[in-house]
Amino acid sequence: MRIFSHFDGGSIDVVNQEDIRNIELRLRSDNKADFSQWFYFGLHCQVGDNHQLNINNAGSSSYPQGWEGYKVCASYDRDNWFRIPTRYDGTNLEFEIKPESDLIYFAYFPPYSFERHLNLLAKVQLSEQASIRCLGHSVEGRPLSLIKVGEQGSDKAVIWMTARQHPGETMAEWFIEGALERLLDSSDAIANDALDRAVFYLVPNMNPDGGVLGNLRTNAKGENLNRAWSAPSLVNSPEVFHVREEMNRTGVDLFLDIHGDENIPYVFLSGSEGVPSFNKAMEIRQDHFKRSFLDASADFQTTHGYPKKAPNTANMATATSYVAETHRCLAFTLEMPFKDNDDRPCREKGWSKQRSKILGKDTLAAIRNCIDTL
Repeated sequence: MRIFSHFDGGSIDVVNQEDIRNIELRLRSDNKADFSQWFYFGLHCQVGDNHQLNINNAGSSSYPQGWEGYKVCASYDRDNWFRIPTRYDGTNLEFEIKPESDLIYFAYFPPYSFERHLNLLAKVQLSEQASIRCLGHSVEGRPLSLIKVGEQGSDKAVIWMTARQHPGETMAEWFIEGALERLLDSSDAIANDALDRAVFYLVPNMNPDGGVLGNLRTNAKGENLNRAWSAPSLVNSPEVFHVREEMNRTGVDLFLDIHGDENIPYVFLSGSEGVPSFNKAMEIRQDHFKRSFLDASADFQTTHGYPKKAPNTANMATATSYVAETHRCLAFTLEMPFKDNDDRPCREKGWSKQRSKILGKDTLAAIRNCIDTL
């Protein structure tokens, strides 16, 4: 029996793996920052024997509340993921399984590998409606790819979506994959109508280094990209620098920054109420978008989420606040759960990659209904 995690996105530290009834593990921190929550590892195992695993530093992770009500994701083929019963006692995260095959994988959430990211780009470029540009490179030299769908025009809205500023929030790239599938479906009337009136710019992976390294929140330099928007550096946060430059070139009418929340088991939006330029007109547009989203998706809700910021209290280093203020546009952070959607729980899979993709598709319907207000 052996634990291994030396692969794309892998992360775990092994304390003791000699006793299958007490496999002791520890969460590993980001490579250059003190964030820990993400894990992804494989287990070469003995079929039919009961294996008990214990992550013994879960209580000192970045978001310990995130373990309450959480269930570990498991997979035999790294494609189909399911949830397994999990116990959290305030310190230890424990789960057990009697494997049906010689090899099984465990993860905080279904991973989105860099290889799949490259495959997504390769598939998208086959569409006549899409083009791909390299805006620049990450700290470790990976391309920062921008997908453009549709054509820009003086009478068209400019829609931007970014995902995985925090690399461990893999549901964000699953969301983008779903959005692209619908956007590029020539038989989808909603997508076609949206493209008649808007152009879309999507960055599926803002933090490719962090994803490959198995980080939760930071890039290869230890920078939290979603705290770098007010003054990005070509040395420490080139990913934000290059995206910001392109936004300045294209303009922005609607911005969605896609994330995952460890603690809150719901899908929700966080707006830009705290930025200096926020006014009644912006509030009306925000509310209109939320109502449209409620009509488009049964998973979205407005009861649970982050408290609204008081006027002039926004952190202007975050993407949503910076873009809203700089471009005087509608801007949201969209959050999905790592656990489940408590409004519509799924015992087998919890919140999943499939539901993330469906939400991405549903979001296009919400956008389409609001284009004329942007």
